[in-house]
This record gives sequence, C-alpha cells and structure tokens, in this order.
Amino acid sequence: MSDPTPIEERLRAALEARGRLIDAHDLSPARPPTGRTWGTRRTRRVLSIAVAALAAAAAAAVLLLPSNPPDHLHPAPPARQSTPTAPPTPSTDPHPVPSAVPSGP
Repeated sequence: MSDPTPIEERLRAALEARGRLIDAHDLSPARPPTGRTWGTRRTRRVLSIAVAALAAAAAAAVLLLPSNPPDHLHPAPPARQSTPTAPPTPSTDPHPVPSAVPSGP
C-alpha cells in the first residue's frame, strides 16, 4: 500500500477525535415520548375508530335498504302502437263538437 496522504491523515485524526466525544450515555436508548405526542396518538386512534364506525354504518345501510329504487326513478316504458280491431263507435255525447271540415257544396 502507498503512504497515506496528508488529507487522509487529517481525516483519520478528525474522525478519531469525533469518536472520542461519544460515551456510553450517548449510546443509551432514548426516553419514551411525552407531552403532545401521546395526545396526538390518542386523537388519531379515536378518529380512525370513528371512520371505521362510519364505514360500517354506510355498509349496513347499503345492505339493509331495499334494492329496488322508487318508481319515480324508473323511466316509463315506451308506448305501444295500438291497432284498432273494431270500428269506432258513435259518440253518445249530447253536445258534439263540430268538425273543422266545412260540410257543403
């Protein structure tokens, strides 16, 4: 191997000095969170339960409501063409409506 360059020696010395600054107290596990974090977690938990309850209620409503929509939502069927099978009967109306066609020579 070649001799280390001055930059490599300086980097090694800096890393060793930085490593000596760390002791066992710095390596201990962190303390559990306190304060607002527990409140935030509780709020998120309550909100997630509320959302799940609303989803369950919506699913139950969809399953329990009748599957047939009301009549006013159905379109009317197309009209059937009717063919007269018997000749029209004379009107029994005592006040006949005059026809629009003039009767005369």
